[in-house]
Amino acid sequence: MAEALALTAPLASNLRQMIAVLERERQALAALDADGLIGAAHDKEALCDALAAIGPQALDGETRTLAETARQLNDVNRRVRNLLAANVAARIEALGGGRRALGRLPRATYAPART
Repeated sequence: MAEALALTAPLASNLRQMIAVLERERQALAALDADGLIGAAHDKEALCDALAAIGPQALDGETRTLAETARQLNDVNRRVRNLLAANVAARIEALGGGRRALGRLPRATYAPART
């Protein structure tokens, strides 16, 4: 039980930090702030590394709720990124007269570094 309590405090802190980073990322997406997005990506990666060693068995009610909140925020941000990318792709295609006019360039896609 003491081991679980020793993991809960840093886990909750890391999850709260992740939620704050995801909120910053959403603001950077809304402002189209590339520097903010890069900073958020670095912070998310560092927090993911810190959380990687902790398994789901270490979650209590509070940390499970924090993890679910972080998952939902990340999903919303992913959807916003995809909408922005689709908007840019549509505008570029409209300018170039379609893919055929662009010489069938390979399609750029967003692929997260982690699953």
